[in-house]
Amino acid sequence: MGHTLLSLLGFFLLNSLNRGQAQDAVLTIEPKWTTFFTGESVTFKCDITGEKDRDWSYAIYRDGGEFLPYYKHENYKLQPLYTGDSGEYQCYFNHMGSTKKSNKVFLTVSERPQPVLTVSPSWLSPGASVTLNCRVDHPSAGWRFYWYKAAPRLSDSSYSYELLAGSASGTEQDLYIVDGQTHTAGYVCRAGRGDPVFYSLHSSAAFLWSGDINSAASLTVSPESVQHFTQTSVSLSCDGNSTEWRVMRFSKFGFLLDCSIWGTMTGSTCKMTRDWISGVYWCESETGQFSNAVNISTQYGDLMLVSPVRPVAEGRSVTLSCEFKTEPVYNVDFYKNDKLIQNDTRREMTIPAVSKSDEGFYKCKRRDSVYGSTSQSWLSVKSASQPGKDSQFPILLIVGLLCGVLLIIFLLLFLYLYRKSKGSCHISSQRTNQSPATDHMINQDENHLRECASVLQDNTVLYETIKGPEEPANDESTDVTYSVVELKKISKKGKKEEPEDCVYSCVQKASAAAGKSSRAPAEETVYSEVKPGTAVSKNAA
Repeated sequence: MGHTLLSLLGFFLLNSLNRGQAQDAVLTIEPKWTTFFTGESVTFKCDITGEKDRDWSYAIYRDGGEFLPYYKHENYKLQPLYTGDSGEYQCYFNHMGSTKKSNKVFLTVSERPQPVLTVSPSWLSPGASVTLNCRVDHPSAGWRFYWYKAAPRLSDSSYSYELLAGSASGTEQDLYIVDGQTHTAGYVCRAGRGDPVFYSLHSSAAFLWSGDINSAASLTVSPESVQHFTQTSVSLSCDGNSTEWRVMRFSKFGFLLDCSIWGTMTGSTCKMTRDWISGVYWCESETGQFSNAVNISTQYGDLMLVSPVRPVAEGRSVTLSCEFKTEPVYNVDFYKNDKLIQNDTRREMTIPAVSKSDEGFYKCKRRDSVYGSTSQSWLSVKSASQPGKDSQFPILLIVGLLCGVLLIIFLLLFLYLYRKSKGSCHISSQRTNQSPATDHMINQDENHLRECASVLQDNTVLYETIKGPEEPANDESTDVTYSVVELKKISKKGKKEEPEDCVYSCVQKASAAAGKSSRAPAEETVYSEVKPGTAVSKNAA
């Protein structure tokens, strides 16, 4: 009996507990993120598990204060979100004076993020792949990534964006590989999430630089050197397939500015008007072209290294020299990657045939001064097979030689066929106006051909008949000509004389009038013998 009472008491308590849990209030949000950004939206859903009375109403509290008053709706969408919407949210339920509280949800609302795009490597190596990396705040927030190529917009000194292949729907990875890029280019990325998609801001443009000149755009520096003294007049000129240009500079501090800020742009040339800052310089056109880039550094001391501004092709000679702003100094040392490579009285160093192993950072230093050293400049070496202006002449030379050889081969083949054709025998027969009135004459002509063939003695005869057009309507007479030509060796076996080549020709001319009964005029036959190397004799039959 006691056990039965205890069992009933336990069942009653458990049932009461389950009932209390069934009436618990619950707050959920959609989407289920804890971090949101300004411009996004969030939906609050207040609910009571189990059986619900129609008279229940709810309110939403934020940080303990009423945010949304009691109402009948269970769902509430907050849009757009601002940073001030961050806080701790909770649902309060009310039914006939009875109140229930839900669980708490904490939201963080941040400013719309701007990704940071990095390009690796930043200087293009021929044939190398380039990796774009788009970093955004809260990387685990369900972002997809969109990739763009930057196109210069000269009207407002900004860029427009063109989607790269395969990124129209975004990529899950925050990395994008670029293959086949050969020239300077700018890239941009942004992130997006949700449905409809909420986008982050666009990143700042990041650049992949190439020091090689291309056919569409090029930048030249005057004086031509990587390093320049302060107060030196330096001009940067743009050239290529465009009528409007701007010169851009990316400083070592990360600022991207055009020539109008730090110089004077006149036409396609930017001229320095004051002390300028070291950085990477290039040209951009209204047609979206980028030129080669030049990494220029400013020298504030009295010593400067003069080195090429563009990559040097393998096998070419290159000279590095030290220039002095004041008095000349002759005790100069040259360094490559901080290692001494030349120390004598010369103020220049020449590499007769540069190779890839010569690529690196170079500087020169005064031997008699602790502080008399230049900054380092990168010497870039490109493969001799790499296409470019430096290799156009050898390519054209090779093509020209090949064309010349082919022309000679065709000429020799033509001469060979021509000489071979002179040793053959041709007999041609032409017959025109094949009307019934001329059949008798044609038969006589054929008999005459046989006579001509007998003159050639036992030689093989080749007949060729060429038929003329149909019988003319005006019954005009036409001439018919037969010819037999054969080359024959006259010498007999057993004789010592040199063989001679002879040509016999039998030519017959006749006229026929279609529709007339009169006989054709007398036939005229001519035989001739032509001997190579001797005068031609004529015999009339």
